[in-house]
Amino acid sequence: MSKYIFVTGGVVSSVGKGITVASIGTILKSRGLSVSAQKLDPYLNVDPGTMSPYQHGEVFVTRDGAETDLDLGNYERFIDVELTADSNVTSGQIYSAVIGKERRGEFLGGTIQVVPHVTTEIKNRFRQLAEKSQADVIIIEVGGTVGDIEGQPFLEAIRQMRNDVGRDNVLYIHVTLLPYINTTKELKTKPTQHSVNELRRIGIQPDIIICRSDYPISDGHRDKISLFCDVEREAVIPLPTVPTIYEVPLILEEEGLGQMVVNKLGLKEQATELGPWRAMVNCLKEPCEPVNIALVGKYVELEDAYYSVREALCHAGLYHNRAVNLEWVHSEELDKDGAESLLRRAQGIIVPGGFGIRGIEGMVKAAKYARENKIPYLGLCLGLQVMVIDFARSVLGSDKPNSTEFAAKTPYPVIDFLPEQRAIKDKGGTMRLGVYPCRLVPGTRAATAYNKELIHERHRHRYEFNNEYRPLLEEAGMVYSGLSPDGGLVEICELADHPWMVSCQFHPEFRSRPNRPHPLFCSFVEAAREIMREGDQPSLPLNS
Repeated sequence: MSKYIFVTGGVVSSVGKGITVASIGTILKSRGLSVSAQKLDPYLNVDPGTMSPYQHGEVFVTRDGAETDLDLGNYERFIDVELTADSNVTSGQIYSAVIGKERRGEFLGGTIQVVPHVTTEIKNRFRQLAEKSQADVIIIEVGGTVGDIEGQPFLEAIRQMRNDVGRDNVLYIHVTLLPYINTTKELKTKPTQHSVNELRRIGIQPDIIICRSDYPISDGHRDKISLFCDVEREAVIPLPTVPTIYEVPLILEEEGLGQMVVNKLGLKEQATELGPWRAMVNCLKEPCEPVNIALVGKYVELEDAYYSVREALCHAGLYHNRAVNLEWVHSEELDKDGAESLLRRAQGIIVPGGFGIRGIEGMVKAAKYARENKIPYLGLCLGLQVMVIDFARSVLGSDKPNSTEFAAKTPYPVIDFLPEQRAIKDKGGTMRLGVYPCRLVPGTRAATAYNKELIHERHRHRYEFNNEYRPLLEEAGMVYSGLSPDGGLVEICELADHPWMVSCQFHPEFRSRPNRPHPLFCSFVEAAREIMREGDQPSLPLNS
């Protein structure tokens, strides 16, 4: 039977629960245990797919096409597992399921209540993941902060689990913040005490408290939290802010968290093997030559909107022993100031996904700048579409080529609705989602990067390259280097007369790992590091 670890958060949101869950998973997997993870989101949306990136950050797509919280991306990157729709549960899903059962008469005329009906549905999701994954340990993050009214059913459900599956099979970990008061130059434990008191009031006694802080946490602080929160002193674990999130598993392991979890849950373990992870972190922390990459997007005010893209670039930089210096360029600013002023130092340009017309012309200008100046370019989903729009405008000598998403009556709809999307009215969960196969054309840059003929990548889009324009653009120099197995859909395209200008209709960033970077990102950074821009100095040693 699977063991369960429930991770809650206190004092403030965004305290680092997701990274903590991912790090615990890394530590347990290093001991030879199988791990799966789940995120509970208290909002009433069924999933984040229809939410603005400004509200929720990136939407992470799983292999089976679920639109999920960005924390699942961290779970996958750290634990190196492929999760499914079972790993993201929202209040919207729970209430929809309960009401659906009531409408079908499955409750036999009973009064439907939060307890037991809603909490039972929540617990069924825990067991469903355990049964399907057969993992030794299921780590479950409760989104939000203890005390939030919308999170109470989830907290009640995890409280009940200790009695349902046995006290030796459940562990509660509370991640909290110790705020620093600048006027008195001290950390405060009182908010943590109140947060734990709120948990205890509803019947949950944390077994372990992980204390986040931007400042060192003294033994005195740990003693005080242990005393007032009724937790063993060794179970009060400091987690200071570190330069890279990938260092967190090492810190928690050094503080004894891994052995503590194993002991408390009675888990069988092998010798810990974190050597490769430690070596990877040491490489990340070593100073190395930078490579300047401009990310041109429409949501750059919130960097979490491109979380997986940022991490995939980091992984590729690590592979090539380069520090990726990411320059965040708002696509709307390219219309105002021009591409030259904002992109002149970029050794590579990446245009990620997005929806809606705002900022599109700036992205098209970024693609044009990369094409005309021979700067390596990687387009992701929308990035492919704007690259096609720019190239078509150049070939046709007109500014009319466009996507029907942005100009419904364009005379040159080089990007258009997928045929199966035309009759769909609902927005949520109706795009082309999840993993689809793609056959690569030998001899192309894409095939060279992947070094294989057939790949499988994750998609999230409604619009696609319009096949009516394939002959015209191919004759002008566009190469369709990746196609669906039946040849009906363009998945990857590149320019024949450009050093490295490659775009894909899918999202390769979701499959990148710190110790196994994605091939397209690797090839892109490799090309970018060879570009010399204004003010750059050649690498030493120089050839005589």
